[in-house]
Amino acid sequence: MEPAGEGAGRHPKKGRKRRRAPNRLVRAPEAMRAGWNLEERQPDAKRARLSTILFAENCEVTHSQLCELLKYAVLGKSTVPKPSWCQLFHQNHLNNVVVFVLQGMSQLHFYRFYLEFGFLRRSFRHKFRLPPPSSNFLADIIGLQKKQINGHLPRTMEGSSSSANVKATFNLQNDPIIQKFGFKRVGLTRCLLTKEEMKTFHFPLQGFSDCENFVPTKCSGTVTDNSPLFGIDCEMCLTPKGRELTRISLVAEGGCCVMDELVKPDNKILDYLTSFSGITKTVLNPVTTKLKDVQRQLKALLPPDAVLVGHSLDLDLRALKMIHPYVIDTSLLYVREQGRRFKLKFLAKAILGKDIQCPNRIGHDAIEDARTSLELACYFLKYGPKKIAELNLEALASRQELQAAGRELKNTTEVVQQPNTSVLECLDSVGQKLLFLTRETDASELSSSRNCQSIKCLSNKEVLEQARVEIPLFPISIVQFSFEPFSPSFTEEMNKRMRVKWSEMSTVYAGPFSKNCNLKALKRLFKSFGPVRSMTLVLETHQPHLCIQYEVLEAAQLAIETLDSVLVDDICIKVQRPVTELTLDCDTLVNELERDSENRGTIYLSGVSETFKEHLLQQPTLFFGLEAVILPKDLKSGKQKKYCFLKFRNFGSAQRALDILTGKDWKLRGRHALTPRHLHAWLRGLPPESRRPPGIRVLPPPSEQQALQVLKVDHPKIAAWRWGRKIGKLYHSLCPGTLCLILLPGTKSTHGSLSGLGLMGIKDEEESTIPNMSLAKEEERNQRLREETSLQD
Repeated sequence: MEPAGEGAGRHPKKGRKRRRAPNRLVRAPEAMRAGWNLEERQPDAKRARLSTILFAENCEVTHSQLCELLKYAVLGKSTVPKPSWCQLFHQNHLNNVVVFVLQGMSQLHFYRFYLEFGFLRRSFRHKFRLPPPSSNFLADIIGLQKKQINGHLPRTMEGSSSSANVKATFNLQNDPIIQKFGFKRVGLTRCLLTKEEMKTFHFPLQGFSDCENFVPTKCSGTVTDNSPLFGIDCEMCLTPKGRELTRISLVAEGGCCVMDELVKPDNKILDYLTSFSGITKTVLNPVTTKLKDVQRQLKALLPPDAVLVGHSLDLDLRALKMIHPYVIDTSLLYVREQGRRFKLKFLAKAILGKDIQCPNRIGHDAIEDARTSLELACYFLKYGPKKIAELNLEALASRQELQAAGRELKNTTEVVQQPNTSVLECLDSVGQKLLFLTRETDASELSSSRNCQSIKCLSNKEVLEQARVEIPLFPISIVQFSFEPFSPSFTEEMNKRMRVKWSEMSTVYAGPFSKNCNLKALKRLFKSFGPVRSMTLVLETHQPHLCIQYEVLEAAQLAIETLDSVLVDDICIKVQRPVTELTLDCDTLVNELERDSENRGTIYLSGVSETFKEHLLQQPTLFFGLEAVILPKDLKSGKQKKYCFLKFRNFGSAQRALDILTGKDWKLRGRHALTPRHLHAWLRGLPPESRRPPGIRVLPPPSEQQALQVLKVDHPKIAAWRWGRKIGKLYHSLCPGTLCLILLPGTKSTHGSLSGLGLMGIKDEEESTIPNMSLAKEEERNQRLREETSLQD
């Protein structure tokens, strides 16, 4: 049941106080009375993972930014700052780091032989452009040119961690709390989760198959801004049925505990979770209260318009197996950036100025946690969103993380200063070394560097064999394979071919049309699929045709899929690409691009307005898992174009959003993306090719036999296929939790430079993102549980 509309978003009238429930104590077991401190829910096993979206400018990651990531991967939460262009979650769960360098290859190589690099394109979800390399690429990404070392922590990490020290030099308008609630104070009903939000965040709701045996609280009264609030917190143990309730604490406004019950589960207890909860077999043995008893007590206790307040409250209600329509979840009330949540302990200190869940006590206090959640909700109602936003909680949380990390490192033999530290110095500070595998003919400063174990081999094959043996022995390894760079003439020809190929793939011919066709209507129709670079009328044929060259590959593909074999003015038209030697494998290439791991969670939309992003973000419950909205702009005018890309956490979320956005309510055209973000940025920067340059042609007959012979021996196409497979086999031998980077550094010569390409992933993370709908849903559910359960630390 939804909150009453008339009271939503308003303050209580002057002179009226919100009605409070009587502060009566139902029952609190003496065994848990003094010093009873209980855990939050024990998190499931965490895994290291990378953010879905990269924050690189123009999708290009500099060599120094790569160094940032490597240093953070080595030291984690220390004096080394987090990388500025991506997020690495649960870094302490990384097993090791492996960097494969394909010396002599570039971004052009990868997309020229895209089909041959099958394993790499399917396995690594994160791809980014690299600038052309300097004279020593490896020295740049390791940070060898930065020699300054300081044995003390930076000044910015010393001193108090109070919120007063975090200066509000930020724009309040961008704070997620302001974006959700605005600047003015809000009433209680505005803070309630809507039914759609409860569905999104997996609260138990009536009518859902997984809530068939759940008991409703029978609270069906009208909620107003004067309705009473109750703070609640539950604790669980582990049984064969999963997690079951072992304690419930309920606190009324004013802070009085009105219910505190230990509960004996119906099933055999496998783990009391004593290290978190403090509950032992001895404590729970004399307890006779069952789940149905506390359900009955709670139903009798709560008034019809009661509002429950908790932190990650969905977990509490599921432990109780109860359904309640009116809830305020403080982990969602205090909104954080990028869908993350603040922990209860942090909010208690930052907002209320009090310490909870102290480490010198065994477990946490459920009454204290319930009371804290209630106080946080009351604070929000009293002072409003602007007061909260001015505290700059995001900056404060980051600052405290760094300070905590700094305290952890004070006992190490040498603490390095973050701006000028190399990866080798980071390793040295924790007593570890870097492994460098390369060929004898390759010269690098890294080979002679201190704290680096260098192994030189005679060939790429030997490098591969040594890597299988040595990589597990080192926390970070750099494995370099060397390939003969292309000649300047061949590189220039490949560049031309690439431009022409993508231009022809983005071009469609449509027709035949009636000689009396409405040309304006046809142009409007084809422009609805995406931005048009050029559109010309073809009159060489018996009946008119149109040639449309789109700016993006997705638009051309969408036009083909939508209009091919459709009747226009009673004529069945064909919509197809031009057939040339460069587009013969176009269907295969399009299919593989759609299967590219980076594209699996991304959709393309055409027909978006300037206010599309605002409308999209106003309905977050419809687009669960949305991580980024990419709105391309015109390079000259700077105006937003009428198409966009939406990036989701997984394929399932992307498919659901696509169904909604192309439905009758939104009326947009769209499909799954084909061009990874960095490739789209690269192609947009290429000059348009309206015709084929004279040098692009089919091989003349005398050269065919010779070309086939070369293809069998040492053609770059074969090298790409062979080494893509070899690296794939080596990758599969790595242990789970390995951060893996594949770097094609690019090339630089007197004839010109070619940008590089980076591919990145964490082994078990990438394997868990297999594009299967049921697997995607399962991973989404598991990740949500992992993140939510850890909120109450």
